[in-house]
Amino acid sequence: MPQLNDRPTLADFQTYVTQLERERGFEDQNARDKCLLLGEEVGELFKAVRKKEGLKVDATSDFGTISEELADIFIYLCAIANRYQIDLETAFREKEALNHQRSWIEQGDLFEGFESKNEESATQA
Repeated sequence: MPQLNDRPTLADFQTYVTQLERERGFEDQNARDKCLLLGEEVGELFKAVRKKEGLKVDATSDFGTISEELADIFIYLCAIANRYQIDLETAFREKEALNHQRSWIEQGDLFEGFESKNEESATQA
């Protein structure tokens, strides 16, 4: 079984995921397969958040805790990055360098006025 040191880097996690996939027989899954599995995990995360926030969830749904689902998502992110030989730390740093050049503004309510526009269109039709 692969092991992580006490203070793993993102590269360590990516190496670990490669090893665990090999050990568990998942190394033949392609990037598309991993993306579909990631999507399922994101759905499970949403259900876990719904449960935590007190929203109703299907009693027969199978999902874990928020932390478990985030860990599953992280594993799939590493696996997808590995399929494309992407170093996640480098990708993160490069993307954040771009984000630092952007201006972020408050948009307010994106749906404000939407109802009245739809009502106007319905009455004009």
